[in-house]
Amino acid sequence: MTEENSLSRLDDDDYPAYTMGRAAEMLGTTPAFLWAIGEARLIAPLRSEGGHRRYSRYQLKIAARARELVDQGTPVEAACRIVILEDQLEEARRINEELRASVEPRHTADA
Repeated sequence: MTEENSLSRLDDDDYPAYTMGRAAEMLGTTPAFLWAIGEARLIAPLRSEGGHRRYSRYQLKIAARARELVDQGTPVEAACRIVILEDQLEEARRINEELRASVEPRHTADA
């Protein structure tokens, strides 16, 4: 791997750079919390060649949102479902906006 390819990973939110221990430390939680949200299928960590769980920055952002909800008293399973639904809603809004943008120029040209 070239140095350029290695450095490009620094900006890759999907690169699984963090071990379970480091990810838990960064989130201020325990490895058990990460395991629980993995079991609830909120995130699916990749595995290193040695079989260890590795997390990306994107996964840590999702885990942080789940942790916020859990800290507010929401059960882990419910927090994971809420985060999944929030993500689906955001995706639907993005698609809706793209569709509107692709229709509006044609619609105004017909007027």
